[in-house]
Amino acid sequence: MSEELKVIVFALGNEEYGIEVDKVQTIERMLPITRVPKTAPFIKGVINLRGSVIPVIDLRGRFSLPETEVNEHSRIIVVKVNDIEVGFIVDAANDVIDIDTSTIDNPPEIVGGIKAKYLHGIAKIGEERLLIMLNLQEVLNKQEIIQLEELEV
Repeated sequence: MSEELKVIVFALGNEEYGIEVDKVQTIERMLPITRVPKTAPFIKGVINLRGSVIPVIDLRGRFSLPETEVNEHSRIIVVKVNDIEVGFIVDAANDVIDIDTSTIDNPPEIVGGIKAKYLHGIAKIGEERLLIMLNLQEVLNKQEIIQLEELEV
C-alpha cells in the first residue's frame, strides 16, 4: 500500500525540487538580509521574520550552481531542520502537490550537478515530469547547523 506525500515544489534554474510540506514553516517573498561575517559563502545572512532571527542559505550557492539575480519570483522557504529554522533562497516556489511515495526512486550519483547525498530521491510525476526530493539533513551538515545555531542567538 502506497502513501501520499504532500510536497512544496520549487525551482532552481530549470530543475524542480520538492520539500515535504510538514518541514516547511512558511514561504516568503524576498526580505532584507543582514550579512553575517565569517560564514560560508552560501550563507547569505539572517532575516527578521515576525521577531525571529532566521539564517538564510542560498540553495544555488549550496549546490555550487551559478548565482542569478533575485527577481519578483524569488522566494525564501523557511524550513525546520533539527529544531532550527532556516530560510532557503529559491528561484520560485511553484505549487503544492501530492506524490505517491511508491514513485520516488533512489537518486543517481549526480543530478543536475548536485551530489546524491543532498537528495532523498527522484519522484516521477506523470510521463515527463521529475521532481528532485531534497534531503534536508544533508543540505545542512552538522558543522553548518552549529554555525547557524550561533547566528540565531
